[in-house]
Amino acid sequence: MITIRDLTKVYGSRDAPIVALDGINLEVQPGEIFGVLGQSGAGKSTLIRCVNLLEKPTSGSIQVDGQEITQLSGQDLRKARQQIGMIFQHFNLLSSRTAAENIAFPLEVMGYGRLQRKVVVEELLSLVGLEGRGNAYPSQLSGGQKQRVGIARALAGDPKVLLSDEATSALDPQTTRSILQLLKDLNQRMGLTILLITHEMGVVKQICDRVAILEAGRVIEQGRVSDLASQPRSLLAQEFFPHRNGHQPQLGGVIATIALTGETARKPIFSHLVRQFDVDVSILNGSIETVSQQRVGQFQVELSGSNVKSALEYLRELDVSVEVN
Repeated sequence: MITIRDLTKVYGSRDAPIVALDGINLEVQPGEIFGVLGQSGAGKSTLIRCVNLLEKPTSGSIQVDGQEITQLSGQDLRKARQQIGMIFQHFNLLSSRTAAENIAFPLEVMGYGRLQRKVVVEELLSLVGLEGRGNAYPSQLSGGQKQRVGIARALAGDPKVLLSDEATSALDPQTTRSILQLLKDLNQRMGLTILLITHEMGVVKQICDRVAILEAGRVIEQGRVSDLASQPRSLLAQEFFPHRNGHQPQLGGVIATIALTGETARKPIFSHLVRQFDVDVSILNGSIETVSQQRVGQFQVELSGSNVKSALEYLRELDVSVEVN
């Protein structure tokens, strides 16, 4: 649905260039939720604004649903943008308009008649859980309600792609969870492709199918969230499961990082090692998390005994990721 090739964005002059994006390559599949994770200044906002040409790339290619966006302008660009909804961190609602009127605004631009606008707006208010709040002004709405209005407005043109620019970072944790669940529901019910940027690990953990980690304008890691979380050396896994290093094994023992996924994360792996191989297992740290609706665990353990090597081989035969520290 979205294909980005060699995308570069440079600000400033030739004498003092600021490279915001440096050769970005990404593919977002139809119907998936793709996250772009990075700290402030990594280039996330620039990237997402390039997708609908709010920022014009310096070079590179961006295709949305097979159409080369970077070559469009004028009426053609406006038509293409109708297929790309966008929600913002600070809502960007018109304070002088009610919730319903904010949602209706893009429909007015697209030439919908008054009665047709009314029908669509009522459907969208119901879709985002704001029945009966259409006549409220933004000042009368909570942060979560404002963002629901923003989401409904972004969906007014029945887009194929929804861009989310830090849409939950201004919300409290409980409201964030509800907005993310709404986005997940829209993704599943409408087949909506969502590209979201965030600096919050919890957002990626809750709803993203795949993720790219951005640093200084470059993609330094990307893949399925559950796959990256199960790889001990992955940057994402290190964020999900921060280990405290400095442990020294006992004589004859080893310290290993063991990653468990799916059904393996539900099984009593460690007690099985103790019984079958007569090894001692000491869990130094670790946890099991739900990542993209899949259980993923990572543990740092100390194994000791005469059959440690056999125990590690057994784990690898089970397709469990094992790294001896």
